[in-house]
Amino acid sequence: MRVFELAKRRKTVRQFLPDKPSLDAIMKALEAAKEAPSGMNAQPWRFVVIDDEWLKGKIRELCEEEEKKFYSKTKGDLMAWLNAKGFRPEKPFLSEAPYLILVFGNTKAPYWLQSTWIAVGYLLLALEELGLGTVTYTPPNPKPVEELLNAPRDYKLQVILPVGYPADPKPKYERKKLEEVVSFNGF
Repeated sequence: MRVFELAKRRKTVRQFLPDKPSLDAIMKALEAAKEAPSGMNAQPWRFVVIDDEWLKGKIRELCEEEEKKFYSKTKGDLMAWLNAKGFRPEKPFLSEAPYLILVFGNTKAPYWLQSTWIAVGYLLLALEELGLGTVTYTPPNPKPVEELLNAPRDYKLQVILPVGYPADPKPKYERKKLEEVVSFNGF
């Protein structure tokens, strides 16, 4: 049961080795992602691979500007959690990772949101199988990045996946026990 092993092993990675994986490896992971099921088989996803240093830096700059706005408005339990975990508006992984994979969804397609995120799940496991790490970074406001990349109006940025060989020593966050997340015949 290979998928189970990959899922148990996969963790969030925000630090990467400088070695650049082959483009073939990235394409192999995307080949798996495109096989995800989708509503009416619309396949509403679009994957944009970025390896240009200037463009990665510009994406980081735009995202950090939006993160600063987000952090200035955030309070309460969420802000306490962010502080406790050491999160800040700075997102160095956006320029340090060898690749960024931006995943867009076509909002005109039926069930576009669910379908796009299923493809992201496939992509995460494929990257893990290839020995590559990532974090599912969702910018607080994706509009500036959409504009930078001239995304068609109907395509919304869902996630940015910085991809490379993991160098993040942090362990995987603990998961809830199965009985905490599963019930039968009702909630």
